[in-house]
Amino acid sequence: QVQLVESGGGLVQAGGSLRLSCATSRDIFIVYNMGWYRQAPGRQRDLVALVTPGDYTDYADSVKGRFTISRDIAKNTVNLQMDSLKPDDTAVYFCRADYWGHVKWGQGTRVTVSS
Repeated sequence: QVQLVESGGGLVQAGGSLRLSCATSRDIFIVYNMGWYRQAPGRQRDLVALVTPGDYTDYADSVKGRFTISRDIAKNTVNLQMDSLKPDDTAVYFCRADYWGHVKWGQGTRVTVSS
């Protein structure tokens, strides 16, 4: 059963913007900490941004000031607005839900930033 469904990846030129969305069930949305991770070829999967049910947010240093994570309560969706994209942002982006060590992952969506 798929519980995290990502969308919004694609190809964009450097300096452009993309918006990723992660849709989930209400039960997960209201309880789990939600985050976006990314994995570039040959590299480990790293945290990009996270948001808690209380709307606390945190970001990787490399995306601060460029990316914004937010929760859409009406749609049970977590969004990642990515602006001023760089070629180094190229990766597969994964949505993650975490509740006291109970972790769920989405299937990933590819983001490619051309120079």
